[in-house]
Amino acid sequence: MKFDDDLDALGLLCPLPVLKARKRLKSLEKGQVLRLQATDPAAVIDVPHFCAEQGHELVAQEDHEAATHYFIRKG
Repeated sequence: MKFDDDLDALGLLCPLPVLKARKRLKSLEKGQVLRLQATDPAAVIDVPHFCAEQGHELVAQEDHEAATHYFIRKG
């Protein structure tokens, strides 16, 4: 999947992946896609909830070994 910006949150625990994603999304234009890489098991719940609450779209979620990549389109 194509993305406009990449955020490495590997090794960070809740709530840091979501907080860092929120900050990074502020610098993107509406419609651009952020790839968030995370290993936090809670991110599976936190990222979709964050997107729904903040008006962003979780476009895709892919498992890559120990990490999960979340593709978030800024709303």
